Amino acid sequence: MLFSEYYGEYYACVAEILSKAVRGELTKESLLEITRRKGFTESSLVIPEALRDGSWPLLRKDLTTLLKHEPVHPVTLLQKRWLKTLLTDPRIRLFDVPETGLEEVEPLFDPEKIIWYDRYTDGDPFEDPGYIERFRVLLEAVKTRRRVQVDFTSHHSRRNVWNVVPYRLEYSQADDKFRLLCRSGRQERILNLKRLVSCRLLEPVSPAEYPEPVPENETVTLDITDERNALERAMLQFSYLAKKTERMGENTYRMTLQYRKDDETELVIRILSFGPLLKVTGPDSFAALIRERIERQVRRNET
Repeated sequence: MLFSEYYGEYYACVAEILSKAVRGELTKESLLEITRRKGFTESSLVIPEALRDGSWPLLRKDLTTLLKHEPVHPVTLLQKRWLKTLLTDPRIRLFDVPETGLEEVEPLFDPEKIIWYDRYTDGDPFEDPGYIERFRVLLEAVKTRRRVQVDFTSHHSRRNVWNVVPYRLEYSQADDKFRLLCRSGRQERILNLKRLVSCRLLEPVSPAEYPEPVPENETVTLDITDERNALERAMLQFSYLAKKTERMGENTYRMTLQYRKDDETELVIRILSFGPLLKVTGPDSFAALIRERIERQVRRNET
């Protein structure tokens, strides 16, 4: 949102038009083509006319420009402060993102001041040097399709050593943990990174021999009452899922989500966080999970 407000669709559209004009390549046809391709539906009625009649004094009548250089997109101080804020997140530092050019920039706010009410407090130790090293080894294995030997502690406190083929790292916002999706032999495994003791890279593997499995998606349909910004919050909360949203009435919407079966519990918790503003309309099996979760919570409160 911050970046799009500075350099939105209109800016990008006009910048490409002016770049072409600086190079002496702008024609009436290319002006209209760029506007249709880069702008909004109504842009072709606004931008060409504003540039030609002088309302936006950037082009001459012959479609040359007063500019000597092509437009650039300088990063503002506010944007730099936002980027610096993101880089203070220990999860981003796992990816070894450089801070070049931001060394003297103050963050926009302190992320430690944010209180997460819907997140478990026993998340991964993202700032532990050993954890960071293991994460980067696994990330390299995923990128380069290499087998990895992992030494980890199971849920039953037993040490195990497996040779696995990793294909994805996933982050759970509710658990505040990373997990590795991998194959051991022909079995699919999920390993919590927090339980890893060590890991090391082994030989490359053939993508044909170990293709990334295609997850079987389930669907759930929700009716949303758009009060207290419920629709916008739902779009943000479920932004990581494939979805279809349609308007049903003046302030009611229907959203259909696709999700993986092993993410079902987390999805139930997220839906319940909206209270009565989200109603599960199908399938019945998912609605039963919602009822079961509520009944379990009621029993806990009564004890």
